Amino acid sequence: MNESLTELKPLAGNNVINQIAFVVRDIEQASEAFAKLLGIPAPKWFLTGDRDVSKVVFRGQPTDSRSKLVFLNTPTVQIELIEPDTEPGTISEFLDTVGEGIHHIAFDVDSIKEKLPVFEGNGFPLLQSGEFTSSDGRYVYVDTLNSHKTLLELLESAEPRDTAPNTDIFTPLLGTNKVEQLAIVVRDLDAAADAYCRLLGVEKPPVIQSGPSELTQVIFEGKPTEADSKYMFINTPLLQLELIEPGDSPSTWKKHLEAYGEGVHHISFVVDDMEEKMRLLEDMGYPVIQRGNFWNGKGRYAYMDTTSTYKVIIELLERF
Repeated sequence: MNESLTELKPLAGNNVINQIAFVVRDIEQASEAFAKLLGIPAPKWFLTGDRDVSKVVFRGQPTDSRSKLVFLNTPTVQIELIEPDTEPGTISEFLDTVGEGIHHIAFDVDSIKEKLPVFEGNGFPLLQSGEFTSSDGRYVYVDTLNSHKTLLELLESAEPRDTAPNTDIFTPLLGTNKVEQLAIVVRDLDAAADAYCRLLGVEKPPVIQSGPSELTQVIFEGKPTEADSKYMFINTPLLQLELIEPGDSPSTWKKHLEAYGEGVHHISFVVDDMEEKMRLLEDMGYPVIQRGNFWNGKGRYAYMDTTSTYKVIIELLERF
């Protein structure tokens, strides 16, 4: 068996998920929206280099693919917004087949030349490669979609990338700009957990069963539901990963699985006054999808239908 499968060593050499990347159709609109959410000035987009500079190779074939990019730094992960052109590439393919949404999560590595064979040896083939000039670097996307329900990017830079939080801050929309959690809906919790723990080089956390309905008091699309599920929380240095396997009763997770299949379901922010923030988002045209109490009674949550603007559901968390 491959050594990296048996030892607790992160496949990328570290387990710091430091970027979540969104594919969008209108980068200016998305940039303004995310800047308002995070309470920072809207950054200007820039265009990636042409073929001679970017050297993009997609599924083994050179391509003229270029994209408009925006980077927004938060106290935890960096948010990347990508608007692709129509040339062949994983970004334009995602937009054509999936639509707007989260395309990948990223890790910085010391050497792609050293780390890519580790991923390929574990069954994660190279999907796309390219170079960037901003920090004399290069990137690869590896195809982890079946196992991790999203793609992974490895980033190599001659100089450290600028991921420091923006200090020119006004009031974030939700009172915080700290992305706490990335949650993924899966069909087989055990298999997904194995894949992520192997990737991150961590022990598998315990499985948590959804609590009794008299405690959780879940309301989905306006109706009470048991919302049975099991889930797992995997902590990384910047971001908590939540894996959710829905049960048979109605829930947003079950609906997501039936409508879209496995994949990213939401990102989370911890807020001080959930009711106030719910009303704020509702007044902006983002209705509540589902709300309830934590399985352990130590908090509550609400999923807001923010996908039209933020390309993902935003979860509000309030801890007691």
